[in-house]
This record gives sequence, structure tokens and C-alpha cells, in this order.
Amino acid sequence: MEIAGKVVLITGASSGIGLATAHLFAQKGARLALSARSAEKLAQLAKELPEAIAVPTDMRDEAAVRRMVAQTQEHYQRIDVLINNAGQGLNVPVEKVDIATYRSVFELNVVSVLVAMQAAIPIMRAQGGGVIINISSGTSKIPPERYGMNPVGPYASTKYALNAITLIGRQELAADNISLGVVYPGVTATNFFNALAQGRQPAATPVGATAVASAESVAEKILEAVETQAAEVYADNLKKALFS
Repeated sequence: MEIAGKVVLITGASSGIGLATAHLFAQKGARLALSARSAEKLAQLAKELPEAIAVPTDMRDEAAVRRMVAQTQEHYQRIDVLINNAGQGLNVPVEKVDIATYRSVFELNVVSVLVAMQAAIPIMRAQGGGVIINISSGTSKIPPERYGMNPVGPYASTKYALNAITLIGRQELAADNISLGVVYPGVTATNFFNALAQGRQPAATPVGATAVASAESVAEKILEAVETQAAEVYADNLKKALFS
């Protein structure tokens, strides 16, 4: 898909990978709908970009997620690309994870994505197609024996679920010209570990990778996923750690 002129809805757009993606897609000529909880940050970002609207949304609120999609469609009359980037981490063992916290993270990392997809799919089908990119995590591709002492099981489980929804949904929606894909970031220079729902930053990366990717480099991979409509796209540092 050529991105210039396309309507792109990005969740988690106020910081990190989402923010870098918003800037990159704006440079490529996309018309943007920017979503996150921070209304003030979004409003400022929308002013900085050539064609963008702010749609503040609590992604754990199902009704709010559906309104986010509806408001984007009402403003632009279509949605060509949905990028589900909002998410939160856990770094805690299976035995110790707080169940209420796990439910909350699962709501954000998986359920909110499914709700956004369900709201966007009929719009995309009616207009003849679209692209949905879900941002997963390298933790869902790393063999368990390579985690070492990093307790990421609860978090990884949410991304395993997201992968399955995306890749099976890709098959279900292929006949409607709606392409679903997954992007797998590796360790990225964002505030991810400062915003963990439970636990603390690991002492070392489980894959043995020393390179930390920039948010901008991951945004390039998200653009690649949209343009190529590939099923799976890996960040370069994760690919190197897994396959070299």
C-alpha cells in the first residue's frame, strides 16, 4: 500500500514507537488520527503534524475504543490503516503476577486491539479493503530457554494471544482485501520499562542482544509492514538476535 494520502489511525501515539510512527507517516503524506490517554500531548502533536486529529482514548474502555474508530471515520470518511500500538509490560514471574494487574494488561494488550479491529473491519470492508498492523513483542518469539532469569511469562502470554488473533484473522479477512500483520520490536529505547504494570526492568536482555533499537527504526518497520502487507515483520535487532 502506498501511504501518501491514506487515513491512518495510530494508538499509543503520544510517546515511544507510536510517536515515532506518527512523525514518519506524516512525513510520508498520511492523514492521521492519533490516539492515547493524554489529551494534552495529543493535541500538541496534532498541531505539529500537517494533517492530523487528536482522538484521546482510554483503550481499556470498550465504548471509548469504538468511539475512537467512529470519530476517525466520521472525520475522514474512511480508515485505510489501523496501527494497534498501545500496550503495557509486565516483568514478573508466573507465580507472583497479581491477577488483577494481569487482567488489566490483557485488556490493553489484547482485548482493546480486538475491539478496535472489530470496529474498523466493517468500515474497511465497505470501502474495499484496508490494513491492520498489530505491534507485538520479541518476547513472543524467543524460545523459553533463552529467557534466563527474566520473568516475562505473563507479559509474553498477552503477545502470544495477539499474534494468534492477528495471523488467524489475516486468513479470515483475506477475501475482503483486509490485510493483517504483526510487527515484532526487539529491545527499544522508549519509556516501556518505566511504565511496567508490575515488576522492574530486567538486568539483561534474554536474547543476548546488546543493540537497543531506536523508536524511529521500529517505525520504519511498521511502515514496511503497511507497504508490503507482510504477515510478520521483525525489528532488525530482534532478527539478528534470533536468526544470526
